[in-house]
Amino acid sequence: MARLLQGIRSVVAPVTRTRAFRAVAPRALPPVERALARLTRGRFQLSAVLVPSLVLHTTGARSGQPRDTYLMYTPVGDGRLVVAGTSFARDRHPAWTYNLLAHPDAAVSIRGRRYAVRATPVEGDAERDAAWALVEAQWPGYRAYERDSGRVVRLFRLERADDAAP
Repeated sequence: MARLLQGIRSVVAPVTRTRAFRAVAPRALPPVERALARLTRGRFQLSAVLVPSLVLHTTGARSGQPRDTYLMYTPVGDGRLVVAGTSFARDRHPAWTYNLLAHPDAAVSIRGRRYAVRATPVEGDAERDAAWALVEAQWPGYRAYERDSGRVVRLFRLERADDAAP
């Protein structure tokens, strides 16, 4: 199974770095993920076939409304996760990163299980490089989104926070 997954990743990874994918994916993937979530009660994500994936539940930075975003995550140990605001190498930070900066208490759903988290920006060159190393060990070339976007991608560490309000 691991060999099959590695084979699929080796084919899919280069496609995710193309301009065509970056143009289509931000519009096409979220509706597909939402439909699959409804059909499977949140237990299946298409992206989770290739990488660990979650639904990030945030509060809108300006609106105060609940927002859900489907993201890849990287486990970093002790139940902590890292998420990267690559936004398919677009030149603007994704909205969910503003949401976490304004409201760091959030929640995640992984395979249909929801729990509260507290988000902390990953800052400092050494800490960022260490986080990127873990992310790229999971999905080689992922940091290229940062280079191609022309901005410093926001990275967040998500830690379980049973007392945080989702």
